[in-house]
Parts: sequence; C-alpha cells; structure tokens
Amino acid sequence: MLTPDYIFETSWEVCNKVGGIYAVLSTKARSMQALCPDRTIFFGPDLKEQSDKFFTEDASVLKGWHLTGTPLTVRVGRWNVPGNPIAVLINYDALWLQKDEIYTWAWLHFGVKSHAAYGDYDASSLFGFAAGMAMRSLYEWKIKTEKGKLFVAHANEWQTAFAIFYLRAHCPKIGTLFTTHATGIGRSIAGNGKPLYDYFDGYHGDQMAAELGIVSKHSVEKCAAHTADCFTTVSDITARECKQ
Repeated sequence: MLTPDYIFETSWEVCNKVGGIYAVLSTKARSMQALCPDRTIFFGPDLKEQSDKFFTEDASVLKGWHLTGTPLTVRVGRWNVPGNPIAVLINYDALWLQKDEIYTWAWLHFGVKSHAAYGDYDASSLFGFAAGMAMRSLYEWKIKTEKGKLFVAHANEWQTAFAIFYLRAHCPKIGTLFTTHATGIGRSIAGNGKPLYDYFDGYHGDQMAAELGIVSKHSVEKCAAHTADCFTTVSDITARECKQ
C-alpha cells in the first residue's frame, strides 16, 4: 500500500468557521499533525478579517515558496486550532475576470454545467480552481528537493471541486480525493419538505437537480466524484445518497 508523504487538504471552511465541516477538519488537524507533522497542509479562502480570527501569518512557514506565474496572492501561516497545522489562504479575486473562460474549460473537459449558477457557486468554484493552482505550485516547489515523494490533494464538498479538475488536467501526479459530507440533492430534497428516504429509490439526481434549481451545484459535485482518483463520504447513509 502506498502512503502519501504530503496531503494538501482544501475546504471553504479552512480558517473560516461556518458549520460542521470546520469542526470535522479542525479536529482532524490535531491527529494529522501527530501522524505526519507539518505534512498535511490546509488551503482555504482568504476572507480577510473573517479568516484572521482563526489564522496567524508566519513568514517562516514554507519559507522560500512563492506563488509565481499566476494572478493569485497567498498568505501562509498557521490555523489556530489544536495542532496548529500549516494553512495557506488564497486571494482568488483576480480570477473573476476569467470566470467565463474557466467555466467553458470545465464544461468542455469535464462536463460541468456552470451555466445555471447562482448564489455562492461562483465564489466557491473560483476558490477551488485557485486552490488547485496553489497546490500545483507548492508541489512543483517541494518536488525539486524532495524527489520521489508522494502527494495527495483532498477536496471537501462541491465548493472545492474545481481543484480536482485543475489538478487532473495540469498536475496529474498529485493523487486526488473528493469527499462529500452531505449531497446537494439530499439537502435540497429535505429542505423543500419532500420525503427523502421514504421515496429514496425513486429519485433521479439529474432530474431532481433541475426540479429544485441546483443544476450547477449537483453537476460540479457529480463530475468531481467521477473525476477524482478516490471518492469518499462520511457515513453509510451519505454513501447511499451518493450512489443513488
């Protein structure tokens, strides 16, 4: 069995306390630090004052790495949770001007239906794409002095799915994992007062996505699940939703 030397983990909730995924990853960080100190590196969005509540910038961390060749800027430091893991916060604002080109690329290469996007889809997808760019840059910097090391990128939830697409196309030597903590379709069915498990086998994901108005979010989640080297969920019941 192969064991990765480095894990690049990304979520919209890295240094951004929103909900349950923050709790999952912030508690996981302590265990990962004990298992492989400073070799699990978290990538999150740079939300300025919001991020700074949970982040301490530290110039000595990843010293010598510079994100060159992209319009992005990053801040490097520590996530202020037990274990104090390395965190990279990404300012993805420069990608807004490239949004249409990125969505066209994702449609042509992976079948992602971004045309029906609204709400938080744009910001999340651009961040995910930016996370992929930053991971590639850090990998190429690390591999210069640590040849033969194995790298894995772990993307949590649909918000970071574009990192999976970017790495598959531009840096396939990084293995990819995609984890769904709860499916978008399942959330929407329950949120609209429809019976979820009583009528479970009768639901068709694509059909329900159109009915519930979440075509883009469902599409990006589904395409990431099929593109990643490994697709995981957090429970048996969520696995049933994903399979359905």
